[in-house]
Amino acid sequence: MFTWGHAALAAEFATAPDGTLRLVRLGDAGSVPAVSVHPESALPLVELTALGHGSGWSGPRFTGTAFGTRLKYRHHRTGRRGDQEWLTVELHDPATGLTAFVELTSPGGLPVLRSRVRLRNDGPEPLVVQSVSSLLVGGLPAPDALDVHRARNDWLAECRWYAEPLRDTVADINVDAHQHDSRAALVLAGRGSWPTGGHLAMGALTDRGSGRTWLWQIESPAGWRWDLGERAHGTYLALNGPTDAEHQWRVRLAPGAEFTTVPGVLALGSGFDQAMAALTSYRRAVRRPHPDHTVLPVVFNDYMNTLMGDPTTEKLLPLIDAAAEAGAEYFCVDSGWYDDSAEGGWWDSVGEWLPSTRRFPDGGIGAVLDRIRERGMVPGLWLEPEVVGVRSPVAAALPPDAFFQRDGVRLIEQGRHQLDLRHPAARAHLDKTVDRIVGDWGVGYLKLDYNIVIDPGTLAPGDLAPGAGLLGHAHAYLDWLSEVLDRHPRLVIENCASGGMRMDAATLAVSQLQSTSDQQDPLRYPPIAAAAPTAVPPEQGAVWAYPQPEYDDDLITFTLGGALLGRIHLSGHLDRMSQRQLTLVREAVSTYKSIRPDLAGALPFWPLGLPGWTDEWLALGMRTPDDRTSYITVWRRGGATELHLPVRHLAGREVGAEVLHPSSAPTGSVAWDGDGLRVSLPRTPGVLLVRLT
Repeated sequence: MFTWGHAALAAEFATAPDGTLRLVRLGDAGSVPAVSVHPESALPLVELTALGHGSGWSGPRFTGTAFGTRLKYRHHRTGRRGDQEWLTVELHDPATGLTAFVELTSPGGLPVLRSRVRLRNDGPEPLVVQSVSSLLVGGLPAPDALDVHRARNDWLAECRWYAEPLRDTVADINVDAHQHDSRAALVLAGRGSWPTGGHLAMGALTDRGSGRTWLWQIESPAGWRWDLGERAHGTYLALNGPTDAEHQWRVRLAPGAEFTTVPGVLALGSGFDQAMAALTSYRRAVRRPHPDHTVLPVVFNDYMNTLMGDPTTEKLLPLIDAAAEAGAEYFCVDSGWYDDSAEGGWWDSVGEWLPSTRRFPDGGIGAVLDRIRERGMVPGLWLEPEVVGVRSPVAAALPPDAFFQRDGVRLIEQGRHQLDLRHPAARAHLDKTVDRIVGDWGVGYLKLDYNIVIDPGTLAPGDLAPGAGLLGHAHAYLDWLSEVLDRHPRLVIENCASGGMRMDAATLAVSQLQSTSDQQDPLRYPPIAAAAPTAVPPEQGAVWAYPQPEYDDDLITFTLGGALLGRIHLSGHLDRMSQRQLTLVREAVSTYKSIRPDLAGALPFWPLGLPGWTDEWLALGMRTPDDRTSYITVWRRGGATELHLPVRHLAGREVGAEVLHPSSAPTGSVAWDGDGLRVSLPRTPGVLLVRLT
């Protein structure tokens, strides 16, 4: 038996009678009591399936595999790398020669555990692996005591969390009467090249009595799966990347070959908000460093409810001037800048990424980019790098193996081919494109979109299954992004896939910003904006604010106010606004600039709980780590005109409450009453941004 961890996380391991190592205790050394379990009831550190080596107990659960009890403990090593504690446990199966290295890390001071498994075939024969766990935890409270939380994530309706009792899925079958655990499991999986299309690659369990929370994410840029089930009168959690059953994923390990899983991450907290604060801090600790994460510049993008993919010099120049006057610091020209067709039919012809001469007749697109710089802003462009239209000359210029394929047939999705970034020709094409746009044209911001989804993947030469091809491409894409940022270190990259369809932790660790939605209705954006910090730190979550000249003052302040606790992404026909309307925009931008130094390190909380899609009142809070300053955005879309918001981390303290937005003509009022905030919003739609000190 041995222990590992640090002041904020304690893990204890023990060897079971069968020789396998088990995680028997995991907890926060502070406010979160540890979960302890007997070694014989705990899960093995690794479960995997391979051809010829199935499960020991059939069913949908990812436990009880034949390999699980054969991977015997050899030894372990520990150390510290930067501010990360690490532990590597070596397991071995004498029958096949397979060696598994369980690689655990945890940032100092955070109750967060990250795990991945590296397999190495040390045997004489090839082994075809069909699934392998990233993280397994047993001994959680019984299903009767737990609620499970998931987040639906659909186009235009992202981050919709919902909860239900775990016992509603995993029925009580009277385990003692049958001498077997239930076969039932609650299983959730993400498929295809939109890894968060359908659900976020996350989940949580909360103890209904104590509020204790176990919150997890799977850091996969492609397929993933998690399942929950009952084991030995407790609950287990299994986190996986892609599997054969769900994703047509398999890998062949020749003698000496290796494979490493995507990471699984578990954060602990005394409640959901505390666990999410730990996960937010972890996300900041492991992502690629970039100045954008602390500067938080204001971005104007010409697309949403504005030019909608139809930019021209004539339309852009007055918009550029108005955006600069409003206080924008970046100006991104969205889709359409490459379209030379009179009918605007560019969807299936993209891929060259050369500027239109029809849209930019005088001085070309260079004149537009120069105007952006002259007005003190950094120019940006939209790009969809992974796709090539079937009518694009690039489709014929690149070799067939540079594209996704199945059975020797190049795939087509919505009139487009998909590049495979493992192929050097595909990579060289995109390197040339980006180096021209960034290096030659001086563009400092790229919005990288991805508007098709391919499921289950590609079968390139050497791929055993399409899911393995997809995961290989997805990792190659992130490697390519990292190399782009190595060459252009001040470039800012926004990740977008029809809004939030690729809002996965692996991609967010490389890109600087994340589009949270394509939602065009300002009344339907608030639940997305309020829940977005569950998926992305606030300084990375791009939230649209698209005020229009035809909006009344209340709706202008409403759409602006919803973005002030994220990364405000301005849009709208600012060039057509009256001076009074433009003043409302300028004031909101000025307010954002005054609070953004706090947002760069702020931790989210939800005074009313996670938002529902049709909730009439919604609230999102951000607090500085020292709790000296907190911010709350409150939206009202209907219902009573007054509401009480509990603010538990400030309860019982003397607190000053100040309305920051709207600043010139407040539409409501607030008062601190000792344990929360009393809010009055007489009109709908209404929004307030409040600072608590």
